[in-house]
Amino acid sequence: MNDTLSGIRVVELAAWTFVPAAGAVLADWGADVIKIEHPETGDPQRGLISSGVVTGSGGVNHFVEQPNRGKRSVGIDTGTPEGLEVLMKLVETADVFVTNLLPDSRARMGVDVDAIRSRNPKIIYARGHGYGTKGNLAAQGGYDLAAYWSRGGIAEAYSAGNGDYPPVQRPAFGDSYGGLAIAAGITAALLKRERTGEGSVVDVSLLNAAIWQLGPDIVGAGVLGADIPKFDLSAMPNPVANIYKTQDSRFISFVLLQADRFWSDFCTRLSRTDLIEDERFSHALVRFQNRVECITELRGTFESKPLSHWEAAFSGFDGVWDVLRTPYEVHNDPQVIANGYLPRTSDSSGNEFALAASPVQFDEAPLELRRAPSHGEHTDAILTELGLSEEEIIELKISSAIL
Repeated sequence: MNDTLSGIRVVELAAWTFVPAAGAVLADWGADVIKIEHPETGDPQRGLISSGVVTGSGGVNHFVEQPNRGKRSVGIDTGTPEGLEVLMKLVETADVFVTNLLPDSRARMGVDVDAIRSRNPKIIYARGHGYGTKGNLAAQGGYDLAAYWSRGGIAEAYSAGNGDYPPVQRPAFGDSYGGLAIAAGITAALLKRERTGEGSVVDVSLLNAAIWQLGPDIVGAGVLGADIPKFDLSAMPNPVANIYKTQDSRFISFVLLQADRFWSDFCTRLSRTDLIEDERFSHALVRFQNRVECITELRGTFESKPLSHWEAAFSGFDGVWDVLRTPYEVHNDPQVIANGYLPRTSDSSGNEFALAASPVQFDEAPLELRRAPSHGEHTDAILTELGLSEEEIIELKISSAIL
């Protein structure tokens, strides 16, 4: 485990993926992240595989493991006075409280900013939202498919623009990105508190995360007074900043932004030296003017040979290019392996698997990950750390305030 945030305690009262993803990043960086789960229901993601929503393999619930690795789980019914008091005792020991509860729920449960700070005035209070802290939707919940992918403009940006259905986002696509933003905000707030002694309230919404990620499109649309133009792959402005299909139905992307610099070598590697001085394609301006014809020529050439041929042909090429890989292929990517981007761990049943490392390394050291906790696995241990006696813990169990 990385020790960058060693000594930092985070209390996480959240479910699903958005805010838990932030806790996973903080745990990757060495924080002690304590996940609060209801004694009976726990995080709803725990039931996804067993209920048949997603397919499991060997009992591994990747929807739990990926956003919850490295945490400790405590089963507390915060809806009871006894359970809430246990939570507050944890809060007193914490540096950060992070939640995705809606405003009404936070107030009703007694865990809003004022309530938490009454027990720990310098705590950093972090909130994940669908739509932000203000406006008509401030109290409305929002999953990433709605607030991030749809309202934030990303789905439309990836649509063909011809009335066909847009692509649907991949699971937790906005949640993972938004969680990284929350973790970054929390670390900045920790630095501020170290220097000033003041705790901050940190807010990240899925809507704002989408706007940031789609910034070039959204800012450009504001400047132009209209959505920026879309180009079909068959008519891209720069034919060598494009994607091409091979004979065996694989795809290669080229990003030759300085197109004229690479054009001669590109054509030579294609065995199409006839295109180098072709007056329709000899420099960037005429390639733009004749881009449909140019792309047609290039498509025909790429589709004449399999991927393995083109990988060999462009080996050592100075221009930027790469192959479109499948998620499964990423597991065997030598670059991924060399950098430790998919560290392996084992769950409580001994099943070994890889998890996606959060995208920050310190001192060139790959992350070493621990598995996600079982539901309420650390309840007794953490309450003992808080100073509760065995008799007090038993009484809390009898009253169903804890697991």
